[in-house]
Amino acid sequence: MPTECSAERFDFGVVKGRAVEAAFDGGLVTSDAGALLLGATDRAIDLVDRFADCFRDHRRQDLIEHAVGTLIGQRVFGIALGYEDLNDHDELRHDPLMAVLAGKLTTRRGDCAPVAGKSTLNRLELSRGEPSRYHRIAYDAAAIEALPVTLFLEAHERPPEQIILDLDATDDPLHGHQEGRFFHGYYDCYCYLPLYVFCGRHLLAAKLRRSDIDASTGSIEEMARIVRQIRARWPFARILLRADSGFAREALMAWCEQNRVDYLFGLARNARLVAMIEEELAAAKAAAEQTGRPARRFKDFQWNTLDSWSRERRVVAKAEWTQGEANPRFVSPRSSAARRAHVSSMRTFTAPAATWRTGSRNASSISTPTAPRLRPCGPTSYACGSPRWPMC
Repeated sequence: MPTECSAERFDFGVVKGRAVEAAFDGGLVTSDAGALLLGATDRAIDLVDRFADCFRDHRRQDLIEHAVGTLIGQRVFGIALGYEDLNDHDELRHDPLMAVLAGKLTTRRGDCAPVAGKSTLNRLELSRGEPSRYHRIAYDAAAIEALPVTLFLEAHERPPEQIILDLDATDDPLHGHQEGRFFHGYYDCYCYLPLYVFCGRHLLAAKLRRSDIDASTGSIEEMARIVRQIRARWPFARILLRADSGFAREALMAWCEQNRVDYLFGLARNARLVAMIEEELAAAKAAAEQTGRPARRFKDFQWNTLDSWSRERRVVAKAEWTQGEANPRFVSPRSSAARRAHVSSMRTFTAPAATWRTGSRNASSISTPTAPRLRPCGPTSYACGSPRWPMC
């Protein structure tokens, strides 16, 4: 027999003269109060409104309850709080915090919540480049792609002498029968293979791709777009492209050489490369056996592939002997001669203590920035280009 409880307040005794009670009259509460910091960050960099400007709303304005800016902000904040699914917003639309973030505490219609539910948000998710009868919200793809780079450029008070762009491809596992699913042998799962471009902590590009492709597919188009936008604002900044062995492809390397972009690519180990450093490996082995500690030797040489590269390129090898076995690593750097000297003294923008995730996973970045002293409160800028986050 189910129990019926009508008590509105429970007494848990008295502690130091104060009654301890439990009641159910707290009204609407939220468990995501930390999102207020996200709202303060958005007000500092104006991300949501500028992202919403990349969309065109062809709906009847007199019938709209939730503007595109509200939908964009709700989706962005929801994902940041861990609510990736649209279904979550059928409950979140009644969350007072989401209304505060949207800056919309009341509605024109009495039967609506301040923010949208899953059905209205789905219209935003299904938006296209051009509006149609059933998809009235359209987007400008070029404006969306340019926005992260614009925010990155505006985060700098002055142009840096050098920036390091990191290319990376990683798995996005799939757990259903999504369109374009493909089993990737390296990641041992069905997944997509998105392409990312970072500069330190700044995300400059994220491109969703199928996984039945080479990791470098589409990288030239992304780099051409990003480099063109950066040089339009910083024509004299040195650009260094950094990536693992999946991007050491002739087309990308040749594009960098033709467009004054320096690079540092990892190279996958093979028998021909290892044969080039046999003497260095032997010396490292002897030193490791003598000292009982890992030993390393380095070698710089010109090298060409059997058929994939059009010419010889410089290779720097690390001949390492550690834990009783060889651990050779190889990179292919390209740097203009005028820039090679005193690189470490440049005001370089890169992530603090960044590690280069290539075939040589233990190689550190070529330089580490020195951050100016932060002010205790108010908007600030640091690390030669980090966004002006409120620091209180």
